[in-house]
Amino acid sequence: MSGPAGDPPPGDPPPGDPPPGDPPPGDPPPREPPPREPLPADPVEGAGEVAEPVPAPVRRRGWAIDTSPLRNPGYRRLFWGVTATMIGQQMTLVAVPFQVYALTRDSLLVGVTSIVALVPLVVFGLLGGSIADAMDRRTLMIVTGVGSAVTSALLVAQALLPGGGNLWLLWVLAAAVSGFTAVNQPARSAVIPALVGPEGVPAANALAMTVRQAGVIVGPLLAGVLIGAGDLFLAYVVDAVTLVVAVVLLRGLPPLPPGGRTGPLRLGAAVRGVGEGFAFLRTQPVLLMTFVVDVIAMLFAWPQAVFPELSEGRYAGSPNSLGWLYAGVSIGALLMGLTSGWVSRVDRQGAVVLAAIVVWGLAIVGFGLAPSLWLAVLCLAVAGAGDMVSAVLRSSMLQTAAPDEMRGRMQGVFLVVVAGGPRLGDLRAGAVASAAGVGVAMVSGGVVIVVAMVVVALLVPSFLHFRASQVVAR
Repeated sequence: MSGPAGDPPPGDPPPGDPPPGDPPPGDPPPREPPPREPLPADPVEGAGEVAEPVPAPVRRRGWAIDTSPLRNPGYRRLFWGVTATMIGQQMTLVAVPFQVYALTRDSLLVGVTSIVALVPLVVFGLLGGSIADAMDRRTLMIVTGVGSAVTSALLVAQALLPGGGNLWLLWVLAAAVSGFTAVNQPARSAVIPALVGPEGVPAANALAMTVRQAGVIVGPLLAGVLIGAGDLFLAYVVDAVTLVVAVVLLRGLPPLPPGGRTGPLRLGAAVRGVGEGFAFLRTQPVLLMTFVVDVIAMLFAWPQAVFPELSEGRYAGSPNSLGWLYAGVSIGALLMGLTSGWVSRVDRQGAVVLAAIVVWGLAIVGFGLAPSLWLAVLCLAVAGAGDMVSAVLRSSMLQTAAPDEMRGRMQGVFLVVVAGGPRLGDLRAGAVASAAGVGVAMVSGGVVIVVAMVVVALLVPSFLHFRASQVVAR
């Protein structure tokens, strides 16, 4: 149901129609209904045209994931593009480190590969956000999508080289993939409010993040099957094909200029734009805290660094303990995504973010103390569910509270925080675990998070009291 809550009383003129005759003396003139922003036309009928306005997304009352944004043809193309690429990208994330180890038999060089991919992700994540605020975002997504597809095709070619590939070439291509992704993702996130409107943003984010979690589970499993069968290059082939599909879907979107305008793209202006983004962020405590609370959560409680030690120590007697530990957070996030209908209806988004991160911290405390594998995986799943709620709402706050001309830069910072936080968390967890044990590393980190969220609530009340309805009403 997308119409008004009830019919008008009998005899009254229907809403929006002018009353018959002239208004009585002294009465205010009838108000015109506020104009609604046009939504993209269905690209099948003609890319670049503008469709008639469609009703706002229906607020569902169930627990099932809210799929109402998929009724919007523009968002539907974006969503299926993300769906197409996620499995392929996850397969490549497994294939690259496997190929590095196959070429070198050195785990240290596998670790170096992670840094090789992280550096362009940080640099081009920030720069890409600035570029997304200076040029048509549809064009930017298509250009970077084509670049990613070409790079994946080159990964296929190098995997077929004599000797199983070349390490330096593999590193260059892995860095290129990371760079294209870093520029593409801020633009892809920044266009969501323009496609679905402010009220549809939480549901749209929940849909996209649920698909990503499914890809995190399914992609590595498929890559393992192909690699085990000796078909490493096919993992790269799947990635290249899915990227081509995504580009075809994106071509059907209408132009999506930031703030309704674009100008000539200059590198110097893009670099200055990064500084302008940080200057803007310093004046917006609510937006700034969306990054701070996530850094705290990842820095003090990201658990992956202790998985190998637990699998060979505390849970050595449990079959496939390492695999279950790695899957635990994603399982919880996926289940939360599938039951996230209530998340899209949350009004007090700041308070719920803080509560979700407290749940993450308490679940990590339980994980650090868990005597059995099944209890540890359960705690990780609860942590993943809390993180999913936090991620959906924090991303929604960024996309709606930031002005359109700043959304690309905010999403660039978001990408860097999401990518860098867990790596810093691995460093902290590994150092504390080696000095004092896994239990101390996890329990202490979880306690710090709970205390930190209380401090944030007290020191930054604007974040605690942030309401989505205040933004939508503007």
